[in-house]
Amino acid sequence: MPVTRLAPSPTGALHLGNARTFLVNWALARQRGWRIVLRIEDLDTPRVKPGVMDLTVDLLRWLGMDWDAGPLVQSATPQPHVDAMEVLARAGLVYPTDLTRTQIEAAASAPQEGSHEVVFPASLRPPTVPGRFDDAHVCWRLLAPPGEVRFEDAFAGPQVFDVSRVIGDFVVWTRRTPDRPGQPAYQLAVVVDDDRQGVTEVVRGDDLLDSAARQMLVRRGLGIGREPRYTHLPLVLGPDGRRLAKRHGDTRLDTFRAGGTRAERVIGLVAHWCGMVERPAEVSASEFLRGFDLRKMAREPIVLTAESLAWLSRRT
Repeated sequence: MPVTRLAPSPTGALHLGNARTFLVNWALARQRGWRIVLRIEDLDTPRVKPGVMDLTVDLLRWLGMDWDAGPLVQSATPQPHVDAMEVLARAGLVYPTDLTRTQIEAAASAPQEGSHEVVFPASLRPPTVPGRFDDAHVCWRLLAPPGEVRFEDAFAGPQVFDVSRVIGDFVVWTRRTPDRPGQPAYQLAVVVDDDRQGVTEVVRGDDLLDSAARQMLVRRGLGIGREPRYTHLPLVLGPDGRRLAKRHGDTRLDTFRAGGTRAERVIGLVAHWCGMVERPAEVSASEFLRGFDLRKMAREPIVLTAESLAWLSRRT
């Protein structure tokens, strides 16, 4: 049976963009007979906020979503991530480094404009790799082989990425600090957990398209032959064309709920964004499930307008 996962991170409360992605994922799963796993991705320890995990689960239920397993908390089972690092180390595919961001930026001839990441040039690789994993006070990177990674996205279409050129060797294990242990980075953890939980369908925002290429390299390094089918959706953006953030005002679902907004209004706005209705109107989760059609979704990003926010806040 195909399996998908709802994978929120408790680093902040769910906002309207998250609601759109999770509702689409849920509707696709229920329409197509996929099993749904709810996985809480809480490995970004410094940014995890107390109480957000329970609030996230509560808000998903408020929107009318359900799942077949979970919630599974990522940090509760650390050993599979350590085991994966040991496999990669024995294969000579990962190495430790204590280089700072400033040092990497100084060596990178072409920083990736507009990205929070710094391209890691091959010239900074150590002359040898240790061949075994040790969680010392350094981060670990995966050797990005030259060449293109290709895959067919179920919504975004054909994709081609040369990870070695646009990202370089990327972090798979984070640095240990005095207040927290080293931890698997997102690119490693998501691969390990998707594999052990049998995930075959990944539905998420298209800001993670290049992550799919990196995760395919990790999968290949671990010898995981099966790759999931990806469906990357355009993001919900603020009026300035940037992804939703505090600068766009309070778009948190719990704020709308606390102010009296019904879940059907949020779902109705999402239905409008998905091309189901011409203008926002209250829609229940069951109505969204019956009417959703991936083929009707716009290929361009959605812009959250003042009119949409005003509609959500109306009580009639």
